[in-house]
Amino acid sequence: MKKTFVIGSSVCDVIIRVHHLPQSQADENILNQIFSIGGCAYNVASILRYFHVPYTLFSPIGSGIYGDFVKQKFIENDIPILLETKQKNGCCYCLVDDSGERTFMCEHGAEYVFQKIWFSLLEQEEYEQVYICGLEIEEKTGDNIIEFLEHHPYMKIFFAPGPRINEISKDKIARLFALHPILHLNLNEILSFTQQNCLLDAVHALYQQTQHDIIVTLGEKGCSYFHDFQEIFIPAIKTEVVDTIGAGDSHIGTIIALQAMQKDMLESLTRANQIAAKIVSQQGATFQKIR
Repeated sequence: MKKTFVIGSSVCDVIIRVHHLPQSQADENILNQIFSIGGCAYNVASILRYFHVPYTLFSPIGSGIYGDFVKQKFIENDIPILLETKQKNGCCYCLVDDSGERTFMCEHGAEYVFQKIWFSLLEQEEYEQVYICGLEIEEKTGDNIIEFLEHHPYMKIFFAPGPRINEISKDKIARLFALHPILHLNLNEILSFTQQNCLLDAVHALYQQTQHDIIVTLGEKGCSYFHDFQEIFIPAIKTEVVDTIGAGDSHIGTIIALQAMQKDMLESLTRANQIAAKIVSQQGATFQKIR
């Protein structure tokens, strides 16, 4: 089994529990606050590790208290530190209300900046699939990631842009879609990006650009997988929601892991729903006892 290449951020999630999001000029007390390791790429890599799928986490670590926190978590979990920089790490403030839904406020730092020369450090023939997130692509150095992918078209691309898909430049989106990635979005993301009111219309509009499979998560309902305009719906696993941080990352991470293991897509999606249900039933984005 070849490795999976995971490109993206590893960050300190500052998880702040509140009864409800504060209004302008309000004065609210928080319920509690913790530091937790997160970041889209780290979350995906933790799922690959859970399934014992070989991977490389290509994630910059910077300086400062948040960089030190992330570095310590890499050391604790025996994750090789490949990219270090003197630029300060940012963090992600995760506001979680009584419904378990999360609202992110991110300070971007070293974890989102990818230098072109770094990609020359890789034994590139080791990889057959790659994960990317929208946050890194949106940054100025996102062009370096896209250029790497353009020079390695044999890699199967899993692209989970998140809500920032609407902030990525049209040029970058066009270059990425020309590489025929498998897209992973939630319902709000695909509808807003395509400016459609119906899921099927949105999928048709997006497929015209990517010519590849599309996975749409539907929250508590489950997810839908579209291949050649044929839809497969997989219902969700019922669970008590603690917080939804990392739900999407764990979902796509599971799909990537099982695809590496040569499982069919139906099994991959079913298992992804199960893992996502476990993630939302606990606090934080990764399994608390994962190694």
